[in-house]
Amino acid sequence: MAKHSSEEHDETDVEITETDVITETDDGEAEETAAVAVKTTTKPAKRGKDKPAAAAPQQRSFLNRLYTGTGGFDVIGKRKMWYMISAVMLLITIASILVRGFTFGIDFEGGTKVSIPAPESSSVTTEAAEEVFSRTLGFAPESVVEVGSGDSKTVQIRTETLDNDQTTDLTIALFDEFQPLGPDGQPSQQAVSSSDVSPTWGGQITQKMLIALVVFVALVSIYITVRYERYMALSALITMFFDLIITAGVYSLVGFEVTPATVIGLLTILGFSLYDTVIVFDKVEENTEGFEHTTRRTYAEQANLAVNQTFMRSINTSVISALPILALMVIAVWLLGVGTLQDLALIQLVGVIVGTYSSIFVATPLLVSMLERTEKVRNHTRRVLKRRARADKAAESADAEAADESDDTSAEPTAAAAPAKATAGAPSRPSRPTGKRSARRS
Repeated sequence: MAKHSSEEHDETDVEITETDVITETDDGEAEETAAVAVKTTTKPAKRGKDKPAAAAPQQRSFLNRLYTGTGGFDVIGKRKMWYMISAVMLLITIASILVRGFTFGIDFEGGTKVSIPAPESSSVTTEAAEEVFSRTLGFAPESVVEVGSGDSKTVQIRTETLDNDQTTDLTIALFDEFQPLGPDGQPSQQAVSSSDVSPTWGGQITQKMLIALVVFVALVSIYITVRYERYMALSALITMFFDLIITAGVYSLVGFEVTPATVIGLLTILGFSLYDTVIVFDKVEENTEGFEHTTRRTYAEQANLAVNQTFMRSINTSVISALPILALMVIAVWLLGVGTLQDLALIQLVGVIVGTYSSIFVATPLLVSMLERTEKVRNHTRRVLKRRARADKAAESADAEAADESDDTSAEPTAAAAPAKATAGAPSRPSRPTGKRSARRS
C-alpha cells in the first residue's frame, strides 16, 4: 500500500530594525544618522495546518486621506504640472488685459447714468429704452443693462456726460414712453433718476485706487519680510501678485464692470490670500525646524506633509468665506438689485477661489524650488537619499540570507529521509534457529 507524505518547510522571519544615532560632524554640529540592524528568526513549520494568507493593505479613501492629512497627495512632487497650469492661466489673463482691457464704471471714466424702474408688469426692456434714447438724443448710449429682479428691477442707461437740456429731454421721453410708477403707485416723472460724474472725479478715483494698492502691497511686503525668512517672503509676495493678475484677468475676460467697490473687494481678497498662505507657511516652518539634523525626510517631503496637513483647513476656510459671499450676491442681484453689493461680492468670490488655489499649488511649491537651489537643502537631500540606499541594500541582503537559510533547512529533512527509505525497501534476512524447543500448548 502506497503512502503519501507531505513536505513542509520552516518559516524564516527577517526583522530589520532602524535606529537613529546622533553623531558629531567635523564642524561640531550634531547630525542624526541611521543604523540598520538585521535579525533573522527561523520558526518550525506547523504541520498539517494551512498558512493563513497575508491581509492586503487597506486602501484609504480620497476623503479619508484629505481629512487626516497623512501626506497622501503629492503636491510638491508634481509641482512642474502646477507650474504649467499656473503659467497657462497667467498667459491667458495677461493677454486679455493687454488686448481687451477693462470695462471701467462711470466712477472712473465719468458720464451720465439714467435709471428707470422696470418691474415685471411694465413694458420697460433694454431694447425699448435704447430705442427711446437714440430717438431722443440722436446717438446710441454706451450701455443699457438690467439690474435686480422682480419689482425691484431697473434698467440703467450709461452714456457720455449729458448737459441739463439733454438730461431733461431724455427723462421726459422715457416717462412718456413707459409711464413709470412712483412710490405712491401713480405715474411719476420723478421715478426716472439720473446722476452725473465728471471725468475729473473719475481721474481722482483712479489715482486714489492706485495709491491704496501700492500702500497695501508695501505694508504687506514689510510684514512678510520681517515675519519670515527671505525665501518664504519672496514666495508669498509672488503668490500675492499672481492672485492680483489672475483676478484682474478674470474681470477682463468676463467683462465685469470695474467700480470702486471692485477695488475695495480686491484689497480684501489679497488679504485673504496672504492669510491662507501664512497658514501653510507656518506649518511648513514647524515641520522643517531643525530638518538638517535628521534624515527621515527631505525638505520637499516635509513641505508636502505640511500642505497635506493644512488641506482641510484651507478648504474649510474657503467654503466658509464663500457662503456669505454667495448669499450677498443673491441678495444684491435677485432681491435688492444693488449694483455696489454685486460688484463687491463678485470680486471677493473670484479672489477666494484664486487665493485658495495659489496658497496650495503655487506658494509652497515655489518655496521648495527656491530652497532646493541652496547648498544646505541640497546636502541634506543627498544625505537622506544615501541613507535610504543603505537601508534598501541591507534589506536586500537580509532577504537573500533568509532565502538561503530557508533552502538549507528544507534540504535537511530530505537527506535524513533517504537512508530510512532505503532500509525499508531492502529484503528481510531469514532468522537463524535458536536450538530451543518451543513450548507446547497444553
